[in-house]
Amino acid sequence: MEKWFNEIIDENVFDIGARTSIKIGKTLFEGQSEYQKLEIVETPKFGRMMILDDCVMLTDAHEYAYHEMMAHVPMFAHPKPEQVLIIGGGDGGTSREVLRHESVKRCVMVEIDGLVVEKSREFFPALTTGLDDPRMELRIEDGVKYMEDKVDTFDIIMVDSTDPVGPAEGLFSKDFYKKVYAALKPGGIVVAQAESPYYFQKTQRELFEVLREVYPYTALYLSAIPFYPSGTWSFAFASKQHREDSQPRWEDMKAMALELEYFNPEIYKACFALPNFVKRNLQF
Repeated sequence: MEKWFNEIIDENVFDIGARTSIKIGKTLFEGQSEYQKLEIVETPKFGRMMILDDCVMLTDAHEYAYHEMMAHVPMFAHPKPEQVLIIGGGDGGTSREVLRHESVKRCVMVEIDGLVVEKSREFFPALTTGLDDPRMELRIEDGVKYMEDKVDTFDIIMVDSTDPVGPAEGLFSKDFYKKVYAALKPGGIVVAQAESPYYFQKTQRELFEVLREVYPYTALYLSAIPFYPSGTWSFAFASKQHREDSQPRWEDMKAMALELEYFNPEIYKACFALPNFVKRNLQF
């Protein structure tokens, strides 16, 4: 008998009126951490798949569409990113992409759930290669608390979180983004996963209301990510100084694009182009 995973979002949290269904094989791991339920399953078409609290996080086949866009857009928007912080990102994919950049001297990843890191190392070794890089500093702790005393420390901060419920809820608050602002250097940039523009419009509006109160410049950019609700996903971009079009490093982009699956200079230019309904929702 065929087995299918059906992603059913709790309608008390997000009522999107749709589900994602994916054919699966055997379950490789199922467990409960202090924070969330973690499952790793095989799929016949897309390799291994990670599921957190019944929501698809990634597949082997398409993880690059998320991780490359989370990392390379802000990294190439900055003239010389040396100090990078990732809040969340326990699967390791974002750190792998950050550490492709030779300018990086230190990458700190603060993940609240050690089980995600442990099982990612075991079942997704291609994602976790960056965790053993000598420039990498892995911390298993609460990212909100980590930010408490950081001032003028990072060039780039990436908020690689789950949906704004449970352990990630505090990562969407104004108090958190004020701490992020303090932790960024004068030319600093922050990016954050910002949900689907089709199904999470209220969440996006609330996030950008927060960002606009804190940062001089904000923008939204898009990526096509299979198995995320609607297949279209968003990233919030906010900065103290460097806009996405201020001084992108085009030659470095062209060189790195040869080793990537999704990101390239053309994608960089295009991803900030928004449909009208998104512009209206966010008042761009």
